[in-house]
Amino acid sequence: MPLFRLSSPGPFFDNKVRAFWNLQILGWAAWLGLRGVSGLANGQPLTFLVPQTISAITGFSLSLILAVCYRALISRRPLLMWGVSFGLSGIATALWAFIDAWVAQIQNPNSEAGFTSLLLGAVYIDATSLAAWSALYFAINYFLQLEEQNDRVIRLEAQAASAQLAMLRYQLNPHFLFNTLNSISTLVLLKQTEPANAMLSRLSAFLRYTLANEPTAQVTLAQEIETLKLYLDIEKMRFEERLRPHFAIDPVVARARLPSLLLQPLVENAIKYAVTPQEDGADITISAQLAGQNVRITVSDTGAGLSADRADPTTGLATESTGVGLANIRDRLAQAFGDQHRFDAQRGADGGFTVIIEFPFQPDGQMTIGTERT
Repeated sequence: MPLFRLSSPGPFFDNKVRAFWNLQILGWAAWLGLRGVSGLANGQPLTFLVPQTISAITGFSLSLILAVCYRALISRRPLLMWGVSFGLSGIATALWAFIDAWVAQIQNPNSEAGFTSLLLGAVYIDATSLAAWSALYFAINYFLQLEEQNDRVIRLEAQAASAQLAMLRYQLNPHFLFNTLNSISTLVLLKQTEPANAMLSRLSAFLRYTLANEPTAQVTLAQEIETLKLYLDIEKMRFEERLRPHFAIDPVVARARLPSLLLQPLVENAIKYAVTPQEDGADITISAQLAGQNVRITVSDTGAGLSADRADPTTGLATESTGVGLANIRDRLAQAFGDQHRFDAQRGADGGFTVIIEFPFQPDGQMTIGTERT
């Protein structure tokens, strides 16, 4: 693996060890180049580059030792970290200045400047160089720690959102499963083995689909409708001609993505409050079409509508008395689409109940969680 991978498509600090060595070598090479060019521009001979090269190597080596010490100190208490860091930097500066003065005296033994003068001159340059290096080291590391904390927060938020979506999905399956198993148990007690066997087969197909999909996954509207038909096949065995479902799905929106099993509780509520109470049952219509840049899904029934005890007296909308379904859907839409969704539930002027859902049209392959694309 090459040391300088500046053309890497990933983030520069994705590999911290490689990034450190890249910056270390490039930084000290630039320091040497600046000192060399400055000296030559001021009329210094080429031999001037010898002590500068030795000084750069010394500074490079001392900074490596400081990096090891700083790495051990950076997670300590601020007072301890800064106190020890300043002390180590001062010791490294003194050692570097001593070596620079010693090399300069060896190279120019006849120089009028004494060792003390050379030492004091080197201290200023070396102190500012190590101070700048230390400041960059701590600044970069604090920046990386902040980035790691932000990434950790984002991951935790995503995990929390996924966990909440999974919890909302899991509220549905036990409710439906209980009702279906209760119906199968009734059929078995009545010795109606063929209907019981048929209902078990349909239930198996429905559960196979739900288990094959992650609770937080999004599916196409076409897949959701097929699953809904499986569910309705099971319920039709209970209600027969009293349950009359109708579908009006625009093929244009068949590839739209939405949370799986989003529509099932709407139809379940329609069956519970429209089909069950009426002797002649009710019609349930599921329609979907484009509405501008959104997908609009409507689930309506021809039941008696909501009575006063099942509606909010100020809004006329459903309350908790209609079960977990409507609240569940509101929460799942908010989790999946943020504020880019619409959810309206209302009773019709001539009875019945209608739920309208709108969300952004995202064809298959373009999934969204919240307001962020994934």
